[in-house]
Amino acid sequence: MTASITSAAGETRPLAAAPDGVDPSLVPKRTLSSGAAIPAVGLGTFGSDRYSGEEIAQAVASAAAVGYRHFDCASVYGNEAQVGAALQAIMEGGVPREELWITSKVWNDRHGPGQVIESCKQSLADLRLDFLDLFLVHWPFPNSHGRGVDAGSRDPHAQGYVHENYMAVWRQMETLVEMGLVRHIGTSNMTVPKLALVMQDAAIKPAANEMELHPHFQQPELFRYVTSHGMVPIGYSPLGSPSRPARDRTPGDTVDVEDPVIVEIAARLGVHPAAVCVKWAVQRGQVPIPFSVKRPQYLSTLQAVVSAPLSDEDMRAIAQIDKNNRLIKGHVFLWKDGQTWEDLWDKDGQVTPA
Repeated sequence: MTASITSAAGETRPLAAAPDGVDPSLVPKRTLSSGAAIPAVGLGTFGSDRYSGEEIAQAVASAAAVGYRHFDCASVYGNEAQVGAALQAIMEGGVPREELWITSKVWNDRHGPGQVIESCKQSLADLRLDFLDLFLVHWPFPNSHGRGVDAGSRDPHAQGYVHENYMAVWRQMETLVEMGLVRHIGTSNMTVPKLALVMQDAAIKPAANEMELHPHFQQPELFRYVTSHGMVPIGYSPLGSPSRPARDRTPGDTVDVEDPVIVEIAARLGVHPAAVCVKWAVQRGQVPIPFSVKRPQYLSTLQAVVSAPLSDEDMRAIAQIDKNNRLIKGHVFLWKDGQTWEDLWDKDGQVTPA
């Protein structure tokens, strides 16, 4: 592949297929209910308020050169225009659009009448695409927040989950499929009781659910629900999100790549502990979307996916280290005084009253 990407200074630099890259045809795929195939690993594009749009766009272009074909985007990340320039360069360099899998998401402040469709059209324009492979409802609440806020920040108009309102959003998602702008629609940051309501009322069922998944937070109940109802689980923070914002850091958080089980397996295999986390994720059946702007990191992730699998014994050992350690807690989306972040996640198995 030969392509080019334009820097913030207007300089055009060539981009060629990397000799040390991975053949994209070797990357495993998951089959959605439609029969479409999604690459079993993707590159996340959320810079956690730490990286510029240009840095992330360069990572996308370079990741494509080493074999990535799946990119997970969102309007709220504030970098889709820059990522779109990279995607255009990738396609102009010889990668057919049909080989790419591009996901985007509608943000919480665009849940009103007509706003979901407008948001999708803007993402398409920014990403320089005619259609999205997957479009997700980013969070099940219309509660927003500014960039760089701390955990104590609250949307003054915040509210809890109201199923009627969510389904109004979902009807717009279904319309996008009918318009041909989106090939699949899905959910994100959901719980079993919320998903059960959506599955009951949706004309077009969710094709995927994006959720936090890593060895210390395996979400077995939600994982089983998602897979048993024909959805592909897409796992964010698959390495334990070392670059997550400060608002999502709490004293009790654990570090997956420092777990003795992960470290021992990595040492035995001669790989970084992050590679073990990614291998586990893919073998378990989820689609990890790790974020990195560092070439050695995202290249080693892809190499891990196509190398020899973990043993059954290793997979069983990792299954035993789940600590129910949610990292992306979502404090900023709470809607009542006196609530804790657990209220966002329906801790008692029932939707928390709005």
